Amino acid sequence: MTDRPLPAGLHRDTLAVRTALERSQYGENSEALFLTSSFVQPDAATSARRFAGTEEGFTYTRTSNPTVASFEQRLAALEGTEAAIGASSGMGAILMMCMGLLKAGDHVVCSRSVFGSTLNLIGREFAKFGVETTFVSQTDVAEWQAAIVPGRTKLLFAETPTNPLTDVCDIRALADLAHGAGALLAVDNCFCSPALQRPVEFGADLVIHSGTKYLEGQGRVLAGAICGSAKLVNEVFAPVVRTAGMALSPFNAWVVLKGLETLGIRMQAHCAGALALAQWLQAQPGIARVYYPGLASHAQHELAMRQQSGLGGAVVSFDVVGDSPETARENAFQVIDATRVLSITANLGDTKTTITHPATTSHGRLSEAQRQAAGIGQGLIRVAVGLDHIDDIKADLLRGLGTLA
Repeated sequence: MTDRPLPAGLHRDTLAVRTALERSQYGENSEALFLTSSFVQPDAATSARRFAGTEEGFTYTRTSNPTVASFEQRLAALEGTEAAIGASSGMGAILMMCMGLLKAGDHVVCSRSVFGSTLNLIGREFAKFGVETTFVSQTDVAEWQAAIVPGRTKLLFAETPTNPLTDVCDIRALADLAHGAGALLAVDNCFCSPALQRPVEFGADLVIHSGTKYLEGQGRVLAGAICGSAKLVNEVFAPVVRTAGMALSPFNAWVVLKGLETLGIRMQAHCAGALALAQWLQAQPGIARVYYPGLASHAQHELAMRQQSGLGGAVVSFDVVGDSPETARENAFQVIDATRVLSITANLGDTKTTITHPATTSHGRLSEAQRQAAGIGQGLIRVAVGLDHIDDIKADLLRGLGTLA
């Protein structure tokens, strides 16, 4: 059957529930889940054309699948890009990007404040294959500019806000630097999601997602994606997935596809709770510093409000007091272990509020020098605010914070 085409100019909330492949002949209102590894072809000639890529059509789920395609179309619509391609996880998406864009002798400029696994993937694993990376300050545009190697720098990569200190980079300024050097700018938009921030509107070429987080929204499956131009998606990244196999499973794609339908309203609730928590934490004894872009005290508050639709996101981090790294870590563990409601887990983007100690979890495999360069201290705690009632979150944290006063 043929759907009525969607009119132009729809709002993001509408795109989040309507963008998908056409309905099947059965007329389902909720997008179908196609759990199949392969697709039957009508004849050998058609099969040959589809496998050669000269005719559209599904052949094998490692290369394309209707459910995955619906997810990709919906996410691209929300990010405002021409296309998107799914991956098995957020790190799988970053791997796909690097494999597609980089070769021996190329150079990358990357924020030193990105997720710990990203630091290791780009800085250590790709170094084995002759790709050089310079890690720079997330917020110092001059340092980014100074790191560019004319003729060799192919990619600038940042996440904004960062995990876990919520540092915000100037996307427009970095895009101008990248394009002036003939390079691409990729932005990890995991913390904000397209509900708050669309990096391409500020000049970014690629947008990276861990669909595991806010896109899915309930901590059920792993997923990732790259959003960008149709040329890059179809000619650069799709061949990598076809060969390397970091494909997104149809079931996981379907779960995230349905999660996107409530993304807008969830992010509004997450952000409201996070702001209330950050403001409350600032007044609590035993806390040395609170990190949250929605606070006026945040170093990049005004920039964050411009780039993030006036909202600060859902992640709040804070340092507890401690006379030494050992004491700070002991105090952080005490606060975390005293909780009874919050989930002690390194995941984020869930309806359940989560709490973690970044120095021993998300950034635990980094060297101490790398952690210090990224600002990850032993007293740092990260809270990803879910949909629990804010009073219950405060009371749960106070069980441990009250012992530090």
